[in-house]
Amino acid sequence: MTTVTLGTVASADGTPITYRTMGAGPGLIVLGGALRSGEDYLPLAGELATAFTVHLVDRRGRGASGTLGPGYTLAKEVDDLLAVQAETGARLAFGHSYGGLVVLETARAYPVFDRVVTYEPGVPCAPVPTAWMAPYRERLAAGDPYGAFVHFIRGSGGAPAFMAKMPHWYLRMALRIGLRGAAWRRMLPLLEANVMEHEQIAAQQGRLAGFAAVPAEVLVLCGARTAPAIRDEFATLRDTLPQATLETLDGLNHFGPEGKSAPVVARRALAFLR
Repeated sequence: MTTVTLGTVASADGTPITYRTMGAGPGLIVLGGALRSGEDYLPLAGELATAFTVHLVDRRGRGASGTLGPGYTLAKEVDDLLAVQAETGARLAFGHSYGGLVVLETARAYPVFDRVVTYEPGVPCAPVPTAWMAPYRERLAAGDPYGAFVHFIRGSGGAPAFMAKMPHWYLRMALRIGLRGAAWRRMLPLLEANVMEHEQIAAQQGRLAGFAAVPAEVLVLCGARTAPAIRDEFATLRDTLPQATLETLDGLNHFGPEGKSAPVVARRALAFLR
């Protein structure tokens, strides 16, 4: 059984950032996406820990880490990652979704990573939908998390086309039935962070060319079940990064690094990072 230890480091603004450490070998930091905590990536971290010392971060707003705080920006997430990197000495990183954006933005500005794996990173290569954000906030303020979530899945651009055609009331009812249990309980306290993080993604619009400054070797992974238009964005990102490879994994969607599909993603990451 893998031994897991807990660590905490203070970010530049004093926010405590916690992380789990497991495995042995070169240091590898794992950073998750929106609406996810470190717990969601334990299966992935366990696989990666067969070859690396894995530091699985609870980004701010999650677990025992501090809150997003006032004046939240992507730059604060970069500071958090830099603090963990300085504490652990890890020169490798894995980022999923918004965590992938944080990793690449850090690698762009600071030469702290030699190799990076991202799975469907949240780097905007096309216009970012934002119309859903105001009604999402209104539903959250009204104490209606399911109603807020409907606005998110219909408006953020990642939902199947058939969902966009369904009435709001019907989707809300379906979510109340289908979204339950431990996973939903972990998501509930992250709903406010979700919109704040997506606002930061939108704020990066037009900055794609800056990622040509990333010196690290990068593997960009995506799922074959992700919409073709979104996969095209990852190809654009690959072409922007100076040392990047793009691979599409059969049968996977945006949530490939989680749950039962985590070993598939881990195997490809291990082959690249070793």
